Amino acid sequence: MKKIIQITIVLLFSSLTILGQTKETKKADTHFENLSYSLAAEEYEKLAESDATEHVLQRLGDSHYFNVEMKTALEAYTRLFQNFPTQEPEYIFRYAQSLRATGNFKESDKWMKKFHQVKKNDSRGIHFTNHEATLNELINGDPGYTVTNLRSINTVNSDFGVTDYGNTILFSSPREGSVFVKRNHTRNNKNFLDIYKVIKEKITTNEGDDSEERPMFTSDVNSKYHESSVTFSPDRKTMYFTRNNYNKGVYRNDKKGYNNLKIYKSVWVYNEWVNVEEVPFNSNEYSTGHPSVSKDGKKLYFASDMPGGIGETDIYVVDINDDGSFGTPQNLGSEVNTEGREMFPFISKDDVLYFSSDGHFGIGALDVFATKKDKGVYTKPVNLKAPVNSKLDDFAFSINPVTKTGYLSSNREGGVGDDDIYGVVELEKPEVIAKPPCMQTVTGIVKDKKFQKPLPGAKLVLKDANGNVVTETFADANATFTFTLPCNNNYTVMATKQYYQPDTASFASSEEEKIELDLDFALDIISDFNYNERDELVIKIKPIYFDYDKSNIRPDAAAELDIVVAIMKQYPSLEIRGSSHTDARGKASYNERLSERRAKSTVAYIISKGINSSRIVDKGYGETRLTNGCVDNDNHTNRVKCTKEEHQANRRTEFVITKM
Repeated sequence: MKKIIQITIVLLFSSLTILGQTKETKKADTHFENLSYSLAAEEYEKLAESDATEHVLQRLGDSHYFNVEMKTALEAYTRLFQNFPTQEPEYIFRYAQSLRATGNFKESDKWMKKFHQVKKNDSRGIHFTNHEATLNELINGDPGYTVTNLRSINTVNSDFGVTDYGNTILFSSPREGSVFVKRNHTRNNKNFLDIYKVIKEKITTNEGDDSEERPMFTSDVNSKYHESSVTFSPDRKTMYFTRNNYNKGVYRNDKKGYNNLKIYKSVWVYNEWVNVEEVPFNSNEYSTGHPSVSKDGKKLYFASDMPGGIGETDIYVVDINDDGSFGTPQNLGSEVNTEGREMFPFISKDDVLYFSSDGHFGIGALDVFATKKDKGVYTKPVNLKAPVNSKLDDFAFSINPVTKTGYLSSNREGGVGDDDIYGVVELEKPEVIAKPPCMQTVTGIVKDKKFQKPLPGAKLVLKDANGNVVTETFADANATFTFTLPCNNNYTVMATKQYYQPDTASFASSEEEKIELDLDFALDIISDFNYNERDELVIKIKPIYFDYDKSNIRPDAAAELDIVVAIMKQYPSLEIRGSSHTDARGKASYNERLSERRAKSTVAYIISKGINSSRIVDKGYGETRLTNGCVDNDNHTNRVKCTKEEHQANRRTEFVITKM
């Protein structure tokens, strides 16, 4: 692919081999750094015959690679890796791509895996080693389009980049003899690109037919340098196109002496395109190009190697305001852009974004992909497969979603010239009645472990075999839950509920679609709580004891009451009852009053620590709830002789949960 955007792309790589320059390589290096790759390749070939240094082989491979001469690039890179096995990751990537472009897919995959190993975070290696589609599916799968070479408009040069324009199409070509072509493009010894138009009805598939293509514009637009990639506003009164950094007779270079590309804008006034000016987000220091305007005219998509991007060239979008001004360009992000080349964006009338990339998994060097925004996020790009994509470069794809017709540019084998224009027709997709996927219903219930009572509102978190959360749900009013899951997968589900310890179960779904797999969870209470001898849920603390016939808070009791305070602060919806008890000695009526004083004493202490009084009540039970057999009624007719320790066990206060 000999497209003009590559003029600036290759500058990114020049630093890899600059240290290898010598007096002997100066002539070849000068051609290379002036982007004259055909001339550079000739000189490096001569040098490689007598002294095949690492620098010479790198530059020889790059000269062919940047000129998309992949067979000769592969030969040079093969010699490079045979003689100098340790290379920068970018050379491993180019070697893998050269292998792929010449049909050596198996060997290419091996080298792409090596690239991924040495540059694990590079998305190109990730895409090429972890991909859903197989190469066989991309090459031999059911095609989505037919592709036909429009031979009557193709030349031995580079013809590409079609724009639909009424009953004509516009395209870029370096045709000889044009009054607007003033010099040759030294990168490949071909003329500079201009924009041409041709009536659609005159285009044929026969090489040599005269389709009467003509230059589209006057010299105001078609300059003596490159012009390509035209797009229009919906009313056809504003045009955007790509050109070298050349305007009003001034040719500008960046700080390194390179002439970059810019997007220019022109308006239609009195049947003429006038007022050519560059867009404000251009720069002398980087390139912008390949503009495409959205259906509503409010967004302009383009490619650029501006600083801050993800890869060599990225795709951006910028708002076109009602007054004709522009917003700030936004990078489309890592779902679209990779560390490689993303270029030639085309936004269709149904808002599908088509673009070419060598960083996403594909068949050849540049493949065409499609993506669309879903809820504000671009979907994973889809490879358009063969025959749209080939082993070499496929780019400048466009399609009319209504007529299902469009265009493609490619330097694939069997073409007329360097790059050819192809007609594209989208095929009707046959209606396929797909068999419903195998699904299995999984049901269960969540209960309290001790009493087996249902626990409505318990949370269920389902994870797959890799620990990724699949879904979350809550048990219904009956404490039951249901999952409907694909068959033949392993899952883990965890049940949780406040105040309870979580429980986990693992299971595998099967192909028996109608069988329901029951999962029952029995949740145990968390360690902050336990059950007393009457199966009441209480806060778990050490017993709070009182001295005989006393209701004051002892130091050991205060420490335990502080734990109660902490738990109530941790669970702000918790409500409790402070229940105090006495031993059986003394009158029952007195013991009841004593227990009430003790209950009030503990509750007052807790309230004094900041707990709202509405969350706690007191209750004195006297000697009615003994923990042991140390009974003694008022008449002493049933007295049981007990130790001091046994009597003290009955003088206690506990905190019963009344509301959770």
